[in-house]
Amino acid sequence: MKIISVVGARPNFMKIAPFIKAIQKYNQLKPDDPIIHILVHTGQHYDIRMSSAFFLTLNIPDPDINLEIGSGTHSEQVGNTMIEFEKVLVQENPDWVVLVGDVNATLACSITAKKMNVKVCHIEAGLRSGDLRMPEEINRLVTDRLSDLLLTPDELSYQNLLTEGTSESRISFVGNIMIDTLEANKDKASFLTLDEIVNDNLLDKYNFIGHVPKENSYAVVTLHRPSNVDERKIFESLVLFLLEEVTKDMQLIWPVHPRAKKQLYSFGLWEKVTLHPGIILLEPLGYHEMLRLNMGARLMLTDSGGLQEECCVLGTPCLTLRWNTERPITLREFGGASILVGNNVTRIREEYYNTLKLRRKPQCPPLWDGKTAERCLKEIINRS
Repeated sequence: MKIISVVGARPNFMKIAPFIKAIQKYNQLKPDDPIIHILVHTGQHYDIRMSSAFFLTLNIPDPDINLEIGSGTHSEQVGNTMIEFEKVLVQENPDWVVLVGDVNATLACSITAKKMNVKVCHIEAGLRSGDLRMPEEINRLVTDRLSDLLLTPDELSYQNLLTEGTSESRISFVGNIMIDTLEANKDKASFLTLDEIVNDNLLDKYNFIGHVPKENSYAVVTLHRPSNVDERKIFESLVLFLLEEVTKDMQLIWPVHPRAKKQLYSFGLWEKVTLHPGIILLEPLGYHEMLRLNMGARLMLTDSGGLQEECCVLGTPCLTLRWNTERPITLREFGGASILVGNNVTRIREEYYNTLKLRRKPQCPPLWDGKTAERCLKEIINRS
């Protein structure tokens, strides 16, 4: 059997790493009938800190094929990926294309594979925000509609697919593959010190004038979604809340996404942020560094879906800076650590002070046990 798995952007890397390890383990046990695996990187994330460093730290083999798509509009990325991926399918003729997550590469490669009658497996299927303004929601809907095998991370996602009319025979609840990566790397991350992380990753052209915080005495913020950083009024209000209110209670560590960095300059906020002693600005971090910050944080403020999941398992109280989430299993109402606060500062402020009263409370939803990748591979083999 030949499997092509596809990654395109940083969220995919944490999900594909355990799947590759599961294949390697299978091949060791079945040397006479090994799975041929080809890793395709579309190149949607091409910055070294956003891509190559993750392959190294997570022990992911170098991609067999790099499409080198790079940046562009959504249509440009999807179209160019389809053109190049079609050539790969013609050349390799795989039995399965395995896709993870909800980036543009996921959408593009699902369409291309189905048009060429190649079976598609979607890992992390069934996630729904209900917000069609999110490009990721479009990617999820189309990929799930086309996939032959839909592997869900939780029971809510499983039910979403049934509600949409998906045949139960195409769905399997396997758990959250990203937690496999978390469990496999938690010990390694714990050996990193905050001093190491801060001093080795300070944002370029930023003169750090504050101090490195102690354990459980800092907040972490990540912002990258257009809904939070592209409109001046919204982004400026978020930044001012962080600088004027959060830093009164604790030190704030901010790994700055390239999109947010660009807007700090564009909206004239760069100097205000960089000269504030209560904030630490870092480059985008590697997986272990970000995991370590999460493990020691008193509070997380983020618009990242993956960090919501990590906060759930680690127990880090989390303010999700979005009005909806495709991962409701991570919300406090379902036993998780997160609450939706959107980007309205009045709402954020209210929940921020409520959240400060909370203690760390790890929660592990069913099958978030570090063994999801093995179940994923078993499902593919059983349906081949």
